[in-house]
Amino acid sequence: MKARMQNESMRLDRPDSRVEPKVMAGLQTFMGISEQGLTSFTCPKEGLLEFILSPANMNAAYKKVKSNKSSGGIDGMSTEALLAYLKKHGSEFIASLLEGTYKPNPVRRVEIPKANGKKRGLGIPTIVDRTVQQAISQVFEVLYEPQFSEMSYGFRPHRGSHRALLKCGEYIEQGYLFTVDMDLEKFFDTVNHSKLIEVLSRTIKDSRLVSLIHRYLNAGVINCGKYQLTQLGLSQGGPLSPILSNIMLNELDKELERRGHKFVRYADDLLIFCKSRKAAHRTYDHIVPFIEGKLFLKVNREKTKVAYIRDIKFLSYAFGRRNGKCQYLLHPESIKKMKHKIRELTSRSNGWGYEYRKERLQWYICGWSNHFSVAGYKNRLEEWDSWLRHRIRMCIWKSWKRVRTRYHNLKKLVPDENRVRIAAFCRKSYWRMSSHPTVHEAMSDERLLRAGYPTFAGCYVDFNKAKGYW
Repeated sequence: MKARMQNESMRLDRPDSRVEPKVMAGLQTFMGISEQGLTSFTCPKEGLLEFILSPANMNAAYKKVKSNKSSGGIDGMSTEALLAYLKKHGSEFIASLLEGTYKPNPVRRVEIPKANGKKRGLGIPTIVDRTVQQAISQVFEVLYEPQFSEMSYGFRPHRGSHRALLKCGEYIEQGYLFTVDMDLEKFFDTVNHSKLIEVLSRTIKDSRLVSLIHRYLNAGVINCGKYQLTQLGLSQGGPLSPILSNIMLNELDKELERRGHKFVRYADDLLIFCKSRKAAHRTYDHIVPFIEGKLFLKVNREKTKVAYIRDIKFLSYAFGRRNGKCQYLLHPESIKKMKHKIRELTSRSNGWGYEYRKERLQWYICGWSNHFSVAGYKNRLEEWDSWLRHRIRMCIWKSWKRVRTRYHNLKKLVPDENRVRIAAFCRKSYWRMSSHPTVHEAMSDERLLRAGYPTFAGCYVDFNKAKGYW
């Protein structure tokens, strides 16, 4: 593949931030790099590992890790200390990677709550290991992208959830109204290392690189101060696990394509579309043995189901069909989760300041609105914004803890002193006071908007303008 020409201002390996160990001096690389990452490369004769560890690719990886401001691993090193470490120890570090003597550090275990009450385990690698994984990921992304299925949308450039949903819509409009909603049980925790290495070895002929990836897979976990060996699974939390998951599940994609199925996969979420319930059951009976017998993954039979399109949930969406056209709907659980999160962000007892609360609300509401922009929920914006403003008024009213504070603040905003006095001395609950006429006038919709509080309608409009829909 021919490398793309880049402007000098866009290069990521400028001398002022270059980390080039002596062992790599004079190594020529052939790659196209932009601010978005590696765009193309020609594999050099020295081997793929040398190419991955080349100055240009390592500097691009370093800048990516630094820009993400990732949290540190078990050694406590921060992204700010990474450049100094690489300048001081870069030569020995690169040499150990090339010679196969480097031993990756165990990842730091972090658990985050899931919507169903369970917890998802993340493995946070050290900053140095994260940089190496990022360098490998950058090259793998370009190397494997031509091999991946067109029906795979997760963790891939220029794709994403919206394109996956639109593909589902295409199938629905073609009459594929029954689905096999496939659930892979704890996929990231159960990936078989031997099978993954076998799949990698078909494309990666540099045995040193395959061995390095195997060592990362087996690096282990530090959980509550205790070391645990990892014999199965991919450690979520590092840059390498997304591309490795796609490489593994590409085997499933190719099998589905070979059988002629219509499907959409986003990471480990898979929908197989069929024209009848009978065909969907037949597909289920044929594909489950392949997943469990060939890929050594486990299908969750309790959650995997054959269902009509209206009865499934995919990427937090529901689907319908009217007059032959697909309808993209908000799943009831998605609305429930959104309101639960807004309640957390506008809780009366979290002690957040005005600016921090506004920042968190802006980040969440705009992200939520962008993800669900494919769905038709414009008619519900006014209802949600009204409820959101009530929550915000409640928080502000609660922060005015004393009667004197309430009186003075209301007096600045409402001219009628008698009404101000009544409201300030009122002992109703915070929620009821948020709809009190005087409080509502003092914290009107226009004032909250000028103060910088976000709205669902505002984020909806901004997204559609940015995409050129309006």
